[in-house]
Parts: sequence; C-alpha cells; structure tokens
Amino acid sequence: MARHREPRRIIAAPIEERYARGWHCLGLAADYTEKPTLLKNFGTALVAYRGEDGQVHILDAFCPHMGGNLSLGEVCGNSLVCPFHHWSWGADGVCDNIPYAKKIPPEAVIRSWPTTEENKLLFVWHDHEGKPPIPEQCIERIDECFSDDWSVWQLGYQVIHTNCRELIDNMGDAAHFGPVHDAPFNDFSLTADGHKLTQVMKGSSEHLGDSLVSIATYAGPAYSMSYMTSSIDGVEMASRLLVSHVPIDINSFELRFGVIVRKIPGMSDADCAAMMQQYTDLNNKAFGQDVDIWHTKQRVDNPLLCDGDGPINMVRKWYSQFYMDAAQVPQSLQSKKEFVLDLG
Repeated sequence: MARHREPRRIIAAPIEERYARGWHCLGLAADYTEKPTLLKNFGTALVAYRGEDGQVHILDAFCPHMGGNLSLGEVCGNSLVCPFHHWSWGADGVCDNIPYAKKIPPEAVIRSWPTTEENKLLFVWHDHEGKPPIPEQCIERIDECFSDDWSVWQLGYQVIHTNCRELIDNMGDAAHFGPVHDAPFNDFSLTADGHKLTQVMKGSSEHLGDSLVSIATYAGPAYSMSYMTSSIDGVEMASRLLVSHVPIDINSFELRFGVIVRKIPGMSDADCAAMMQQYTDLNNKAFGQDVDIWHTKQRVDNPLLCDGDGPINMVRKWYSQFYMDAAQVPQSLQSKKEFVLDLG
C-alpha cells in the first residue's frame, strides 16, 4: 500500500513595511540637475535637486506647512523653495527662510536623506532607525568607470511588481541559470562576509559566450557590481554589470541594470561601438529573462529545496541583517561563510 504523503503547502507571510539599511542607486548622477526631481521610494515621496555646491540633495517631498509639492519648487543656493508659500528648506532639512514671518518655528524641519556619488552614479542612504551611513557599506570606486578604454554606462530601468527579496534570491539560486538563461556552469561558489555577498560562476552562455567568468558582489542590500569576461566568436569581452534596486513599496521596486564594456583593441570605432552595443543588448536580454519570471511567480518563505539548488537560505539569512535594528544584528550574520556547489 502506498504511503500517504501530505502535500507541501507554500508559506508566504505578510511582509512588514520596512526597508533595508544601506545605499540605494538612483541611476546616473548626471541626470540630476538644479531642476527638482520627484522620487517615490521607501513607501514615501522624496525630492532630489543639485545645489550651487554641485552636490545632489534629497529631502522629503512635501512641505509640512500646507503640503506644497517641493518638486515643483525652485532651487535657491543649496535650498529648495516651496511653490505654495515660498518657505525655504536647506539641504539639511531645516527651514531657513519664511518671507512673511518674523520667526521660523523651531520644529520647521523635514527629513534630509544622505547622498553620495561614485562611479558616475547617485546613491541615497536609507536607515529605518534614521542613523547615518556606516563605513562598512561605503561605495567602492570602480576604475573602469573613469577609463577611456571602457564605454560609458548604458542603463535600463523598469518597475518590478514584487518584493525585492526575489531579486536577491538570484545570488544563491544556482539551479535557474541553465533553465532560464541557457548558461550552465562548471563552478559555483558564494561567500558571505559581513555586509558583502560574492558569487563566482564559471561556465558558458548561449548569449554571452564561451569561457564565461562572472564575479558578482553585493556591497550592502541593494547594489551589486559584477566583473564578467567571456569569448564571443574569438573576441575576448570584458564588462562591468550594475544590478541595483530601490523599493517603491513592499510590493514593488525600481530595477536599474547597467553595462559598461571594455573597448576592443584594433577595431574601428564604428565596429567597436557595434560590438559593444550587441554585447550590452545580450546582457539586457539575459537579465530580462529573470524579470519575466518575477512578474508571474509566487513568493515562497519555505522553499522546497534539493541538494543542487544552491545556498538560497544562506542568502536570505545574510540579507535579513539589513532589516534589523543595527544593535540587534547577531554576530553569526557578520561572520564569514562560504558555499561551494558540489557538481560531482
């Protein structure tokens, strides 16, 4: 008699409205000018503008006086002036002028969000506790972003209608690379070390070429930079890949995927540009295959895993530290852990 087996039930608990502690990439820094830009992220609204100091400043988007939309205001020096009653808000979030008032109320302060620019990208810092950026999550300089031997960033943007954990799962989901990307691998390893998570893969790809080597590192919860090399039709290719996300709310996020490519010696400028564009398109196509899955899949908190799936639970435990109060993060989540997939 066959033994009765209970069917596996998927668990998907309600998601707490809380966002990760860390730097989040807002795209190319050059796209942010003295014209204020409205941002809808972290379950709220923000406004970004470049002041006369050349820095991009980010504030809460609505004036607490009477609710004016600061993204429709004007930049004056390093301050942003509300279009409704001309209250002026400094880059530190403190009201510095009310043209018709004798005294500025001491409670006239709105949230100012820390920003930084690196690798020609703009980043905003989010911390649920309101604490400043920490050195452990600093954005490291990528020299290729400033080299004439490399192309400029080509960035794609789209909104993904799911929780951002689905994106992070990819770092440990070794088994999906063959079925989804036609990219079987010979080696797969993952290292979690404090705030960094590094994935190393070697194999081949129908789209990205032979002798493919990818080293991808998350420096914090929301920003990944990869170094990838491969051979396409005998031409050695090298690229840097940006994968970043900024939550809109707990059920959707903005995805930015970028590519810079090493220029190919000996090629004409036109042929080199065409080859780089083809390689960029192939990378974008490969990433788009993930997006198609995310838009249709079910969130699963208790994945039914087998021995060839990869360290998905290890990735989730590492990622969880960014959603805890800093003082509550256990040492076990900070200690170094390594995983090597046994392909024997």
